[in-house]
Amino acid sequence: MQVRTILLSKSVFEDNDRAAEALRARLKEQGVCLVNVMSSPGSGKTTLLVSLIRRLSKRYRVGVMEADIDSDVDAVTVARETGCRSVQLHTGGMCHLDAGMTEEGLAALGGDLDLVFLENVGNLVCPAEYDTGATVDLVILSVPEGDDKPLKYPLVFGKCDLAVVSKTDALPYFDFDLKRCAENVRERNPKAEVIPVSAKTGENMDALVNWFIKKLTEV
Repeated sequence: MQVRTILLSKSVFEDNDRAAEALRARLKEQGVCLVNVMSSPGSGKTTLLVSLIRRLSKRYRVGVMEADIDSDVDAVTVARETGCRSVQLHTGGMCHLDAGMTEEGLAALGGDLDLVFLENVGNLVCPAEYDTGATVDLVILSVPEGDDKPLKYPLVFGKCDLAVVSKTDALPYFDFDLKRCAENVRERNPKAEVIPVSAKTGENMDALVNWFIKKLTEV
């Protein structure tokens, strides 16, 4: 008796990759930059996005998609603090977003946007495995997490275009070396740019804003 074996994971990833490429192509035609934001819980994702969007929305039409297993706290916070369009994506227990989920979120968000931030589910494993169709993959690493985090999570740091080191105002209280952190990121990904910031104090936020302005001119 012969039994046929099907590699489901391969099929799922291949289907998602095709959908992601098609979505990315459509966004490029529309001149929309989609940013997939990944980080661990507690890294300051939402606080950083609020600070960044306040600055960028003076010049661009910005929208946000907030992914979470449950609750709409982050979406409400971003909308209230920035005035930008915001939708909450409930994953129903899933620890990641894929291209199909992202496309549904974009449809709910509506058109006429220049820049869309997709705040992925808070962890550094599952979200890195699925292509969302984003133009930019952004990873946030906070000072309290340690400068060796890029060595522990090679996939997410290996695929990112930009690594933001958040909560730099906490540097005096932690054994965290910015230079060593940047070296660890580039060991995984020589092409990734590393920008340290503090959303609380505003330190180096202009550099982050300028990075996105440059990226938007390329879309």
